[in-house]
Amino acid sequence: MTIDTASERDLEIMRIQLGRPMRDVVGVAARCICGAPTVVATKPRLADGSPFPTFYYLTHPGATAALSTLEANGFMVSEQDKLAADPEFASAYAAAHNAYIADRDAHGRVDELDGISAGGMPSRVKCLHALAAHSLAVGPGVNLVGDAALAAATWSPERCVCAPETR
Repeated sequence: MTIDTASERDLEIMRIQLGRPMRDVVGVAARCICGAPTVVATKPRLADGSPFPTFYYLTHPGATAALSTLEANGFMVSEQDKLAADPEFASAYAAAHNAYIADRDAHGRVDELDGISAGGMPSRVKCLHALAAHSLAVGPGVNLVGDAALAAATWSPERCVCAPETR
């Protein structure tokens, strides 16, 4: 996992992407082929003291829309069924959960988040956005559900669809 320091331009692009100012950014965990931020890493405890479990957060509007479409079309159900039926898949998903927690804990351990990762891990498939963000940040082979969602999505970080103001 490599997290780039977020430049002022990165922060501005993510503000445009999300429609709100960025807060408590650790850095940019994944980028589009054009260099625009795609995944932000966020501190596990926000400046206001709130615990924030979603260390990897998807910012790219094209990715977000594509994953929302997958969710609406039942992709999570098929992955949940696979999780229930395939012990090896379930074991890999549990390992992804542990990897996610380790990445986040490296930037500050928060007791309230003990055992909590994101996206429903390790027992549910709850949020493809979080799972795909994890896959984009750490690369293929760690989060098999995130990998499968990215493979099924109409969006790809290898094909720029960024708005001109976010390039």
